[in-house]
Formats: sequence, structure tokens, C-alpha cells
Amino acid sequence: MATIETITNTLTSSPLSSLIENMGISIAKAQAALDSNSIDMLKSLASSTVEIGGDEISLLNLGFVPSFYAFTEASFDAKMDFSLAESTSFNLDAVVSVETQVVSTTVNVGFARKFDQSASASSSIAARMVSLPPPENLVTLLKNLSAGGSTTTT
Repeated sequence: MATIETITNTLTSSPLSSLIENMGISIAKAQAALDSNSIDMLKSLASSTVEIGGDEISLLNLGFVPSFYAFTEASFDAKMDFSLAESTSFNLDAVVSVETQVVSTTVNVGFARKFDQSASASSSIAARMVSLPPPENLVTLLKNLSAGGSTTTT
């Protein structure tokens, strides 16, 4: 019984609202890390140059832009299966034989009690992430910079 109680206590001590909240916080942290990575890649592309026709041109000015990603959906599943069985059996066999002035008795008694239990639990978290185009303001800014214009966007 200890296995079933342990699994039940573990799952019921983590309310669904806490599980969903933790998943949301984890996704927000992951999204921030993805955004930070894209910004770092943008800086790297701006500082990396190649020589073309005697001119040093940044990869950013050549049109290379970092990839941006976003989580579009997330799901959380928790499943539990419990099974408990108990059986009791009692057997009594007796044999009596009588011979001349001798009586013999054979008694066979059996008692069995059987417990069977099983428990299982599983959980899964799934998230879907897609690539997005760079932000429109970034593209406009990059076009203005490559054309020798200003860095302001409208």
C-alpha cells in the first residue's frame, strides 16, 4: 500500500494551478533566453564583415538576420493508474479411517491471504516552437542603415 499512498500524495500535493503556473514561468524564461540569443546573433552579424570588391561589408548589411522563435502552444498531461486486489482463501481437508481398534485422522488445514497492488503515474510536457520573421521595426532600421539613411523608424 505504501507505493499507492506515495504516488497519490505526490500528485495531490502539487495542485494543478501550481503545475500550470510553473510551466508558464518556464516557458517565459525560455522565451526570454531565445530572444536574448537572437539579439546576441544580431550583434554578431553586425560586427562580422566580409570584403567584397575592396569594401568591408557587415553580414547584417548584406541582409543576414538572426532567427527569432516563439512558443505557440504548450500542454501538460498527467495520468495515474491504480490497481489493488486482496484475496483470502481457507482450505480444510480431513480424512478419517477406522481399522480394528485403531482410529486415525489426517487433517490438512491451509490458510492463505494474498495482497496485490500496482500503481503507476506518468506526466508529460510538450511545447511547440516556430520560427518567426524578424521584427518589422528591425527590418526597416536595417534597410535604412544599409541605404545610408537614419536609424529612426516610423
